[in-house]
Amino acid sequence: MRLCALVLTATLLAGTARADDDSWLDRTLTRLGASKEVDLSKGIDWGVLPGPFYNPEMGVGIGMAAVGLYKPPGALPDTQLSTLTLKGFVSSVGAIGLGFDNNTFFGDDSWRFQATGMMVNLPTAYWGVGYDAGSDDANKHDYTKEEFSLAPKILRRVAPNTYVGVGWSLTQTHATEVEAGSAIDTDPDGPSVLASGITAHFYYDSRDFIPNPKYGQALQVNAAFYAPGFGSDNRFQTLETIYDYYHPVGEHDVLALDIYSHLAWGDVPWTMMSQLGNGNRMRGYFLGQYRDKDVISAQLEYRHHITGRHGVVFWGGAGTLADSVGGLGKDAPWLPTVGVGYRFEFKPRVNVRLDFGVGRDTAGVYFQINEAF
Repeated sequence: MRLCALVLTATLLAGTARADDDSWLDRTLTRLGASKEVDLSKGIDWGVLPGPFYNPEMGVGIGMAAVGLYKPPGALPDTQLSTLTLKGFVSSVGAIGLGFDNNTFFGDDSWRFQATGMMVNLPTAYWGVGYDAGSDDANKHDYTKEEFSLAPKILRRVAPNTYVGVGWSLTQTHATEVEAGSAIDTDPDGPSVLASGITAHFYYDSRDFIPNPKYGQALQVNAAFYAPGFGSDNRFQTLETIYDYYHPVGEHDVLALDIYSHLAWGDVPWTMMSQLGNGNRMRGYFLGQYRDKDVISAQLEYRHHITGRHGVVFWGGAGTLADSVGGLGKDAPWLPTVGVGYRFEFKPRVNVRLDFGVGRDTAGVYFQINEAF
C-alpha cells in the first residue's frame, strides 16, 4: 500500500508541474533558491529545502538541507560545478544531527577536494556482530549513539579520468543509556571508541556530474590504516571498493549499477565493523543490525524522468556479510532489497529523493539530497 501511495504521489506531483517556468511551483521554489538556472554572481548559488522522512533507525522526522553550487577561483568554464550540502535533522525518537558533504573541483579538474562530516545524537539499537546476532531480535538492545565523524581527502589527476590521493578518517563514538544485557557491556572495546587513521585513494571517474550522473563509470578504492600512532584506540585496516556504471536510456532516463564491498582486518572495534543498510545501499534495513568484518552488496536502479522537475526510480539488489572474505556468500544468506523512489530536481541536476525500500521483514523511507549512488 505504501509503495503504491508513493508512486501515486510522485505522479500527482508531476501532473501539477507541467506548466512552464512561470508556474506557481517554480515561483515558490525560486524564492527558496531553487531556480532552474545557476547564478554564480554571488560566489555560491544556495537553495534551502525541508522535508519529512521515516527510516528504521530514526522513526519519523524532518530534515533540512542547504545546497550550494559554486566554482572555486581558477576553475575552467567546462569544469563541473562544485557542490556543498549542509544538512540537519530531528526525529520522533529524539535523534538530532548536523552534517555536510563537499566536492570541490579545481582548475581543469586536475585537483579535487572532498570531505564529509557528521555529528549525531541517536537513540538506536545494537544486536552484536555477525548474521546470527542480527537475525535474532532477542539480541536487540537499545542505546544512544553520540558520534562525531570527519573524512577529508585531496585527489590529484595522474591520467585521464584517473586520480590518486590521501586523506584522514576520524570517528569518535560513545554509547550511552545502554540497555542491560547488551553485547556492548561485554565487548572488549567498551562503550567508547576512537578510530583515527590515514587514508589512501584511487579513483577512475568518467562521470559527467557526480551528484547525478547521466553517463560514465567510476571505480573507487579507499584504504584506511588506523593505529595508536594516529590517535586510534585500535590497530586495524579497512578496504572499500565501489564500482558504479551509468548507461543512458533514451534522452532522459538512466540505468545505474552499483557494486560495493567493505572489508576489514585486525583488531576491528564494534563501532567500525562493516554494516548493511543505509540511505544509499541496502535501503530498508536498520543500519547496524547486520554488521561484521566484511560486507558486499550490489544494486541496479532505473531512473525515469516523468516531466519537468519530476522523476521516479526503481531498484533491486542484495547484500551479505561474513567475518572473513572466504565466508562471503557462505556464512550468511543474501539479503534482498527492492524499492521505488520519487525524484524532484531542486536545483539543476541536484535531486531531492524520497525512497521507499523493502528488505527481508523490514522497510524504510528515506528523504535525502542527491542520488543514492
